[in-house]
Amino acid sequence: MPGTSRSTLAALVLAAAVTVTAAGCSLAPDADGPAADTVVVGYQSKTIDTVTAGTLLRDKGFFEKRLAALGGHHRVDWQDFDTGAPITTGMLAGKIDIGSMGDYPLLINGSRAQQSPSTETRILSITGSSATGALNDVVVAPRSNARTLSDLRGKRVSASVGSAGHGTLVAALTRLGIDPTSGVSVVNQQPQVGASALDSGQVDALAQFVAWPGLLVFQNRARLLYDGGALGIPTLHGVVAGKRYADTHADIVTAFLQAQLDATDYLIRHPLEAAQDVARDTGLPAEVVYLYNGPGGTDFDTRLRPELVAALRRDTPYLESIGQFDRALDVDRFVDDAPLQRASAGRDPGGTARIRGHDPVCGQDVTDAAHAGEIWYAGATTTAPAAGPECLLKALAGSGPRKVRAAYIPDTLTGTRWFADRMVWLRDGGRLLPFATQDNANRYIGDHAGAQQLSFADAEKEANR
Repeated sequence: MPGTSRSTLAALVLAAAVTVTAAGCSLAPDADGPAADTVVVGYQSKTIDTVTAGTLLRDKGFFEKRLAALGGHHRVDWQDFDTGAPITTGMLAGKIDIGSMGDYPLLINGSRAQQSPSTETRILSITGSSATGALNDVVVAPRSNARTLSDLRGKRVSASVGSAGHGTLVAALTRLGIDPTSGVSVVNQQPQVGASALDSGQVDALAQFVAWPGLLVFQNRARLLYDGGALGIPTLHGVVAGKRYADTHADIVTAFLQAQLDATDYLIRHPLEAAQDVARDTGLPAEVVYLYNGPGGTDFDTRLRPELVAALRRDTPYLESIGQFDRALDVDRFVDDAPLQRASAGRDPGGTARIRGHDPVCGQDVTDAAHAGEIWYAGATTTAPAAGPECLLKALAGSGPRKVRAAYIPDTLTGTRWFADRMVWLRDGGRLLPFATQDNANRYIGDHAGAQQLSFADAEKEANR
């Protein structure tokens, strides 16, 4: 994955080529001779919930196609970063025009940019969201003794301070009555550094945003300890642009948002192909990308819905408490949905794909998407739907020589989509129920005294009796 060195080099090349600069947009010689209007886009290739404004958008060339339709000469300078913070730095310096990042970095961006009319920014659309805050997670080493979040009291936890993953950790600890500043020792690290620290035992847990937790669990380097879906608090990622740039280049911003809608439509219609596109470009396993971008994962509705704007307002006290705001953020001023309304006129704003189709094992159509799962067999061009947990287990147990790339099923309590073989399984009477975490399984057992925990292998056997 390209890192800071690549972005720094790109910035130097761009600076050398600039002949005229206006709010980060430059005029540079084009290969054909005439000056090209350069649009600088900051994105995070491995932050899966931003792919429709980043990795997938770039891969499919939707933005370039929209720019070509405007006429003239346009060039897109794509700059890839690990987190949202350097994108904000670039925007404040006038070197990045449009960016995408998670909710906490977005708020920090807006707060710092509002200090001057020349740097002020606006959030223009949503790239991905979760109504419950699912998949911003805390993971531990596979052999860790920790079984619930409370077991981390007094332990070292790696997190990117000010990120959505850190915010999830703070909110979850606070809900448990654990002081997030003294109850645990937070080590401020970039995601990849924290992953290595978890591998080596330098930290006891890692709290991060998508897709790091899923990646580490899929690679058998971690076990899911806590999922943000238990909080029931909306989280989001979105597109941000400089206000001055958006005002003076409204046609380009409209083209970008139309291209985002193009990418969203492609992802919803072709989720498996989109996951493979993103995997090829990022080096992430396609099975991990599909965990988040597949049916029942991230909500790709692009609209700045009231509940998401309310979530931004709710998140500001946390960022103020950790000293991330230089000044109070006017959220109402920061949110601007007018450009998206223009770009999406007459179009579907996107949404979350649902598992549909006929379950060949149980011999029934999928009617309850909230509990349906799917299996991705090696060599298959589509996934096989499972009408429910028991049907999925039967299919896996009877898969024979077919290799299973991944199987997905939602958590019984929170609906969080997770890897079926990494779930905690319970038997409650004649039902077999999956839970993403031990915490969630314990909550269920507390209300259902007869429920018993069993291994994934035993759950498969039970389903086939």
